[in-house]
Amino acid sequence: MLFRILILIGYLCYPKDTTILLDIIKMLTDTINRPPNKEACAASINAIKDALYALNGKWKLLIIVSLVDGPKRFKEIQRDLQTITPKVLSKELKELELNGFVERKVFNTTPVTVTYELTPYSASLGSIMNELRLWGIQHRKHIVETSKAQ
Repeated sequence: MLFRILILIGYLCYPKDTTILLDIIKMLTDTINRPPNKEACAASINAIKDALYALNGKWKLLIIVSLVDGPKRFKEIQRDLQTITPKVLSKELKELELNGFVERKVFNTTPVTVTYELTPYSASLGSIMNELRLWGIQHRKHIVETSKAQ
């Protein structure tokens, strides 16, 4: 599609300086990816609000990462995250359970055993988590390089 647009515009002349061509491609790509109207923009904002509501806070994603290895008990999750308080961990686990990312299982043993594990639905976060991880690595490098330059 982008190729057709470039042909229509008449920029398929292979200029020596491809910077102009790259700028046009970026501008067209940005235009194509931008929501076309106020309704689409509002829908995008609402979708992002919903996502942020479900994953808001500094602990939820880290709890999910902790549970990737399999079911864990409360104290095991707390040890993985080190600085989280029991009160906050309990609240975050309840919210993750309400949003369908975590399942709480109670076993009728003496004493009662409670474990937390990821639901199949939590797999829908896989690509988001990977992109966030990659961005975090890139951001850390950027900050380190910026601080060294100063």
